[in-house]
Amino acid sequence: MSEETIVKNFCLPREQILQLLHLVGPDLSRQTRRSYPLSPEIQLLAALSFYAVGSFLEVVGDGYGLSKTSVWLCVHSVTNVLLHHATDYIRMPFTMHKVMETHQGFHAIAGIPRVIGLVDGTLIPISNPSALDQAFICRKGFAAINVQVVVDHRGVITDVVAKWPGSTHDSFVWANSAVGQDTERRVFGQSIFLGDSDYPLRTYLLNPVTNPTTQSEHSYNAAHARTHNLVERSIGRWKMRFRCLHKSAGGLRLKPQRCCAVVVATAMLHNIAVTGGAALPEEMEEEEEEEAGFHNPPELRDALHAAGVQTRHQMIHSIFG
Repeated sequence: MSEETIVKNFCLPREQILQLLHLVGPDLSRQTRRSYPLSPEIQLLAALSFYAVGSFLEVVGDGYGLSKTSVWLCVHSVTNVLLHHATDYIRMPFTMHKVMETHQGFHAIAGIPRVIGLVDGTLIPISNPSALDQAFICRKGFAAINVQVVVDHRGVITDVVAKWPGSTHDSFVWANSAVGQDTERRVFGQSIFLGDSDYPLRTYLLNPVTNPTTQSEHSYNAAHARTHNLVERSIGRWKMRFRCLHKSAGGLRLKPQRCCAVVVATAMLHNIAVTGGAALPEEMEEEEEEEAGFHNPPELRDALHAAGVQTRHQMIHSIFG
């Protein structure tokens, strides 16, 4: 196959597929030849092909000589192996050098200092009615998983939470995520995250000013939008590269738990592609969903919000005032 055909069929270039095979191949090898086991190469290519198109039948039709059941087993096995390595490829900056590099990378976009990550939620459509309940039905009326994504200045996914039904609000996912709780405990020091208006305003999580009245507030909102747009573009690229996540594929035809596993596995592959400089597919803007609201107790919410307002005001004044 030509390099262009390989990228189209498997989402990754030849060199990165070979590196991935070296990583996961030992865990995919069978100790015996009983029942004519598939080679690690075939298992990996079948899984990558499924991630690329989101349909077992299309993979079967690509000439691998595999049944639909065999393709499902390949996806199951490869996804499980990838999950074992996910934390090596999906992780927040953890050294002073990495944190400073991330701060500088974000500052170069629009001048906002101390940003360590951009957070956003996205809906991954699923299609397995027998396993669904109303909790999976999002506000738009389709079944989905609400996935929280954090990216760095390169568009690399540094944290992903894929376990909540589509009706769950973004603020609830953040409050119950490890990265959200670590931020609450100041694990990331003075670093801040940027989120959209679906996220609560905190001293460590800044969202836009709802009704800007001064030039400084307008300038801050413009800088916030320019910076935060990176996470939206990154999610769009991730879904376009791995069409199994995209609504055009009709939804992941797996049980919800397996859907979540595929989401994390493809996030890992996305990072491999981005850091390796793999060619990106044509971008496509994603519609961001808004679900029903989630609220903390009023007293706590008001106190945290007030502290966030002060922090944001100080930043606006120091940078744009």
